Amino acid sequence: MDAEKAAERVLCIPSSQFQIAGEFHGFRPFDEAYRELLLRPAEMSYRPRGEVETDPSFKQLIPYVVLRCEGELFHYTRGKSGTESRLRALRSIGLGGHISQEDSSTTADPYRTGMLRELGEEVEIQSSWIEQPLGFIYDGRSAVGEVHLGIVHLLDLQEPLVWPREAAIDEAGFLPVRELLRHRDEFETWSQFVLEKLAQ
Repeated sequence: MDAEKAAERVLCIPSSQFQIAGEFHGFRPFDEAYRELLLRPAEMSYRPRGEVETDPSFKQLIPYVVLRCEGELFHYTRGKSGTESRLRALRSIGLGGHISQEDSSTTADPYRTGMLRELGEEVEIQSSWIEQPLGFIYDGRSAVGEVHLGIVHLLDLQEPLVWPREAAIDEAGFLPVRELLRHRDEFETWSQFVLEKLAQ
């Protein structure tokens, strides 16, 4: 990780708050009561990314945006230029990234501002969509999973008009959920959890 990324202050909650709300492994369907308990504003803080990437006493909050159009999901392979080296070459159905302290400077809702910023940096979408909260994902079995907590947003697009804006998003396109599940082991674990949920 370069010095600029390491110094970036990212939105986190204490792992103790995750335990209070109800720690889980895998995918947890969305419910408002759980979200409010987990994401209490008083427990949130911005901390240097270079520190919390290896500190399991904090969970970095990551919007994980899934794009769907007529039953098919946007998917891609993480290219070599991605900032998270531990995920390179894996396939993914999730877009998004860290919420930066800079996202809080111009809005009362830094989480949503950061989510839309990350989405706009990664892809160009030329379609209207309907958004719904889908759930939460966590995988404490790996070094990268242990320090991140995903919040899954499902965007249903009217048309599959999506183009990558970053070299880190490679081999992109739309495919049916069942087709993607046939190659389950090629996907990062968060994507595996969401694919299994959407295939139900």
